[in-house]
Amino acid sequence: VEPGAAPADRCRMAAGTLPPCPSDSPQEFQYPPQNSPPAGGVPPATDLVLGATAGCLACFLTNPLEVVKTRLQLQGELQPPGTYPRPYRGVLRAAVAVCRADGLRGLQKGLAAGLLYQGLMNGVRFYCYSHAEDAGWTGYPGGTVAAGAVAGAVGAIVGSPAYLVKTHLQAQTLSTMAVGHQHNHESISGAFKSIYQQHGVVGLWRGVTGAVPRVAVGSAVQLATFASAKDWVCERQVSGRCAGSDATGPPRSFFWFRKGSWAAVLAGGMVSGVAVAVTMTPFDVISTRLYNQPVDADGTGKLYRGFLDCILQISSKEGLLGLYKGIGAVYLRLGPHTVLSLFFWDKLRNMVQH
Repeated sequence: VEPGAAPADRCRMAAGTLPPCPSDSPQEFQYPPQNSPPAGGVPPATDLVLGATAGCLACFLTNPLEVVKTRLQLQGELQPPGTYPRPYRGVLRAAVAVCRADGLRGLQKGLAAGLLYQGLMNGVRFYCYSHAEDAGWTGYPGGTVAAGAVAGAVGAIVGSPAYLVKTHLQAQTLSTMAVGHQHNHESISGAFKSIYQQHGVVGLWRGVTGAVPRVAVGSAVQLATFASAKDWVCERQVSGRCAGSDATGPPRSFFWFRKGSWAAVLAGGMVSGVAVAVTMTPFDVISTRLYNQPVDADGTGKLYRGFLDCILQISSKEGLLGLYKGIGAVYLRLGPHTVLSLFFWDKLRNMVQH
């Protein structure tokens, strides 16, 4: 079926044949172009609010995977492989272990701090990117990637205190299941108060050196691969026949997904998530370790002196694979989070424009 064909001509293959064609098109998701100003002229200030809201909605649905990821990344910290107990094994078994130790509510640990972080980081990120679009910077070669990286870095700096508290709260659990340092905060407000009283304003931005490259790399790779991955899955074809068609005739070629469909966006997000997970996970592990490590009275880390020292210590003591702890949870979170945040952002923008 050629692109642009009527909805009744679009079919999906199943078991070698194709089911009856649908009478109307499924729900569509119109993904806004990343290299041109959005239609309707949504101001950057409005994008700040909409981006923050979209990030929070996506965070609420994907926070359980964030909890699992944090536990996996802290497990066996600075210990050689095979020399430490593993209460968390794989994404699904780790989720079950969290539920057993902390109840079902344990999968939403740190949710308030996560929502605050997503609101601040994504709000600032979309605001900066919208400004770059309005200024025409994204029209230059590589402009989309550069704008995405800069916007992500600025958002990471603004949201860093919330990410610090989120990591502390998500790592907390029973002593028998504990991994990494336990800060034992009683609430999100108590965590902010405790950190401020002990280390001042500067202490709230401890670990930001790991957050900036993490978000900058993730944002740049995501913007560079998501649109192209979505187009790629829409261009893949299979051969088959529509149900009720002439079985003696030659098979026809059909596309995997129709452009603009939910399935195409989700598939594109999962394909893009492979590239983002591979490039981003080492930075994610480093960021989690720097945020969660215990500190001296002057705020100096007891385990890592900084970003480079963290890389060297993990590589030497845990091996290179230590930098990829929790990659399964990272990947499973990235695809849905990308699709959901962009979907909510797009729908909120349409509501404002109308």
